[in-house]
Amino acid sequence: MLSFDFLLLISGLGLAAFSVYLFMGTIFTNNTDANSLAWASGDEPAKSENALINLSRPLVHNFTLQHAQKITAENYRKKVDQRILTAGLSQEINVDEYIGLQILWGIMFPAAAVIMNFALQLGYPYWFCGLISIGGALFPGIYCTTKKNNRYTSVVVDLPFFIDILALSTEAGLDFIGAIQRIVEKSDNSVLADELRIVLKDIKLGSSRADALRTMAKRLDIPEVTSFVAVVIDADATGASISQVLKDQSEQMRLERFVRAEKAGAQASQKMLIPMMMFILPAVFIMVFAPVVLQFFYGGK
Repeated sequence: MLSFDFLLLISGLGLAAFSVYLFMGTIFTNNTDANSLAWASGDEPAKSENALINLSRPLVHNFTLQHAQKITAENYRKKVDQRILTAGLSQEINVDEYIGLQILWGIMFPAAAVIMNFALQLGYPYWFCGLISIGGALFPGIYCTTKKNNRYTSVVVDLPFFIDILALSTEAGLDFIGAIQRIVEKSDNSVLADELRIVLKDIKLGSSRADALRTMAKRLDIPEVTSFVAVVIDADATGASISQVLKDQSEQMRLERFVRAEKAGAQASQKMLIPMMMFILPAVFIMVFAPVVLQFFYGGK
């Protein structure tokens, strides 16, 4: 039967061989990851707001990006690309980096933790490595979902006001593109203003107004924006007054926001019943009936 010292020696040699393999692979690997970092603007990806992504990016490029490129499932890549697009992270991360992050945090780090736990006898449970693996694989998706939700909140809040400004500007004599330009110049730190800025850029590059607006609706993937874009494009096609269409759309947006607020309030009152039943009512019963119970058992002593 193999002794513990022998197993420890074998595991240490295996870990050392694996480290040498990774190091030599990094040195002699070709630049296959250069194409995956070819951004439309020709610049390097922007610094991410997530510190973990910034710390992981060098490791991804050196160790997992070449493996991520080998995952060629078209449907999965389209799904990842759409997730990145709707989260507004197209300038921060691409599909290969997204998959590389999943491999790094979902496979490599948990595997290294298992090897270190066995080789050094650290003593922590192996199911913890499984949790790390699951969390690491889900981390890029969770980050994209969080960013998408933040963008949704910002756009839904700003959209009625922006439509009002568009309506007033068109009534004052500006055309639709000029009204968008005026909003973009006056707005800062707004997701919707940034998207409208991209619309203007696309139009300057040769896209039609309808195509630029449809692309914006695809990037945001928000029903309210999709409805707004459809109404504007339909007004262009039918020759309707754009200012009146924008006014009607603004009123509808405000009505929908009011309905959402009422729905959220009704749901909040229902959700409050659970903690009330579990925590508040038992405390009330203890305060009310505890003296009675004590009086019954101890007879007033």
